[in-house]
Amino acid sequence: MAGTSRRGFIAGGTWCLDRNRRIDAWPKEDSVGIAWGLEERGGGPACNLAIDVKRLDPAIPVETIGLVGNDEAGRKLIAEAERAGLDHRQIHVSDQATTHTTEAFISQASGLRTHISEIGVSALLSPDHFDFSRTTARFLHLGLPGIHPTMDAPWKDNANGWVTVLKAARAARLETNLELCTVTPERLRGLIVPCLPHLDTLIVNDKEIGALAEMETTREGRTDVDACAAAAAVILPQGAMRLVTIHFPEGAITVTRAGEAIFVPSVKIPRNAIVGPNGAGDAFAAGFMYGLHEDWAIKDCLWLGHAAAACSLRSAGTTDGVVEWKQCLETAHKWGSH
Repeated sequence: MAGTSRRGFIAGGTWCLDRNRRIDAWPKEDSVGIAWGLEERGGGPACNLAIDVKRLDPAIPVETIGLVGNDEAGRKLIAEAERAGLDHRQIHVSDQATTHTTEAFISQASGLRTHISEIGVSALLSPDHFDFSRTTARFLHLGLPGIHPTMDAPWKDNANGWVTVLKAARAARLETNLELCTVTPERLRGLIVPCLPHLDTLIVNDKEIGALAEMETTREGRTDVDACAAAAAVILPQGAMRLVTIHFPEGAITVTRAGEAIFVPSVKIPRNAIVGPNGAGDAFAAGFMYGLHEDWAIKDCLWLGHAAAACSLRSAGTTDGVVEWKQCLETAHKWGSH
């Protein structure tokens, strides 16, 4: 859709309140861990990608669709959307359950994160909450299959609610992208494979593409880039995607429907600049999709994805570290690549 007059993004699906904390090390069961530095921020792809894109380019129109509870946490999320300058008319408020909240712990020992969620109203999110009739946006970014029971279940004649929403989005002339969630490989395939014919792009990590293709994409703790490319080649014919992009700590690779594979190494961020990984994947997707929106070359889209992710790592919050795209690129240039 190069040259399209449509402009902007809709980020739809999960809106949750993340309660981010650092922890010395993740404890064994029946023991104690020490946590500190509580920060409450919006989370979920409908929040994170929307705010990240708006931070990359404050002039770009960004809408968001989600469901929150009629409670203090829900009001905090709506206020965060307001501060970010999002069109949040489709953040629906429900009296039937509490706002989805996530306790997000970042281990200082391993650098890894652990999320424990009470999904609340996320169980009630359905295709009825999505209205594309008046939008002039170009892209829909949607997630997260696996933690929304109503969306995950069959909906009318479709395999699940995600398929219903993606079909409606494409009928409204939106380009579609789907964000995945860490669930079992069997459950991931069951939810995602029916969605593939209704996607224009798919941005995933190395483990997710491996789960979808039923292939090993990591060996001895490191990503096998060739295996990722092979897994993407398996998945592309199962859907309508023009490209699949796989990101991992050392870099990212895009495989196109024509069979072209473009690899770009990630930013070599100084260890002392890293605060936490919450939101880095969303930041990568925001940078990459912003480049697609602006019709950049794929290698430049990948590099902006890396730059946005690197900037995101500077904060425990999911979106606080992301800055305007030119500043992200300046920071990435200063740090260099792997």
